[in-house]
Amino acid sequence: LTFPLLSVTLLVSFGSSMLYGYNLAVVNSPAVYIKAFYNATWSQRYGHGLSSGPLTLLYSLTVSIFALGGLVGSLLVGVLVERYGRNGTLSRSALLVLLAGGFMGFSRELGSPEMVIIGRSITGLHSGICLSVVPLYLGEIAPKNLRGFLGLMPSIFICLGVFFAQVLGLPELLGEDKFWPLSLSVVVVPASLQLLLLHCFPESPRYLLIERNDICGATAALHRFLGTPHVQDVIEEMKEEQWSLSSVEMVSVWQLLRDRSVRWQTLSVVVVNAGMQLSGIDAIWFYTNTIFENAGIPASQIPYTTVGTGAIEVVAGLIGCFTIEKLGRRPLIITGFCAMGLCSASITVSLLLQTTLPWMRYVSVVCVVGIIAGFCMGPAGIPFLMTAELFTQSHRPAAYIVGGSLNWLCNFTIGFIFPFLQMSAGAFCYLVFCGICLLVALYVYLIIPETKNKTFMDISHIFA
Repeated sequence: LTFPLLSVTLLVSFGSSMLYGYNLAVVNSPAVYIKAFYNATWSQRYGHGLSSGPLTLLYSLTVSIFALGGLVGSLLVGVLVERYGRNGTLSRSALLVLLAGGFMGFSRELGSPEMVIIGRSITGLHSGICLSVVPLYLGEIAPKNLRGFLGLMPSIFICLGVFFAQVLGLPELLGEDKFWPLSLSVVVVPASLQLLLLHCFPESPRYLLIERNDICGATAALHRFLGTPHVQDVIEEMKEEQWSLSSVEMVSVWQLLRDRSVRWQTLSVVVVNAGMQLSGIDAIWFYTNTIFENAGIPASQIPYTTVGTGAIEVVAGLIGCFTIEKLGRRPLIITGFCAMGLCSASITVSLLLQTTLPWMRYVSVVCVVGIIAGFCMGPAGIPFLMTAELFTQSHRPAAYIVGGSLNWLCNFTIGFIFPFLQMSAGAFCYLVFCGICLLVALYVYLIIPETKNKTFMDISHIFA
């Protein structure tokens, strides 16, 4: 593990992945203030306020438009990484955050709810690009014995982003009415740092050699990342992959879906990425305060309870990162989904019993913590890592488009319908998440092989 390799991993995780986690959770604490701003603006424009139904709908749109922007971003990944490379795409995408920060930061001064919604959609566009490109970049620059460790580093920063959003949402910091535009726009700081420093690091060696046939550039990049002049074995492995793909062009999404030789890899990416979002974790992140309020936690304690769950989330992510190379991918992701499923079922039970047993409200909190911990130990980062590992260079960008699109579609679905699902089904809505988690865990156990310490060609041969 060299200094350049660790530095670029931390930089792109801080400047890109952390923003995804931050933007997921940042709308949770100021929800009341944002709704009040929407209502006041509506009254000024039309002479009457919004009723609870349309106001909930407008706020749900603000939350879920982030995922629609992410969907568009994930669809652009293939074109961007082919044209600009992995490093170049991440550098350029940081400009989107600066634009979005300006929209959201000045929205209240200009009395424009539309600027909040536009800003949220642009941050989603940025996250949609980076959520696929960061693991793609790290998966290609990392030696196979460090691919799991470096591949899960972005998931730790996603957890950190959620945690920072929760901390800044405390009443003592930015959790007051006058500060919510600032809390939405603070994302410009990490993005600016990435924009300034990322050009100091080289492009992905696999991209340079396999797609650009730049052997000198790939060799120099390997020297920099691996810190050794002895990189001939890695060059030969990449040349072997280039030779095996010499008659194959970069495949499109449609070609990937029709290619029977990678049918199981594609299905695995679909199941794991969709399952990750439909597990209910986005409902927890988007609506943590609402969930705790329904569980009967006193309003004065909710912000601090939320921050506590965020801290446990970071610890769970660290545990996953430092154990993945010992335990492997499959055990972590199976255990994570099983834990989330059981905790979701337990939330239903605790909510049903809390009227007769008041202490059950704290069981709900423990179950929420269990869902978050289970997610961060495995399902948070492994699906993106597995997408890089299950495909060769020609299929990898298209696979990220498929996985990313499903990821964001499911994210949007949960973010938009969860408030209405909660109103209609009550405590039983968590049983849906329980079923999905257990089915995904069963699929991984039966179908997906362990990929630890294997080259991309080895993994391809296992599926073949």
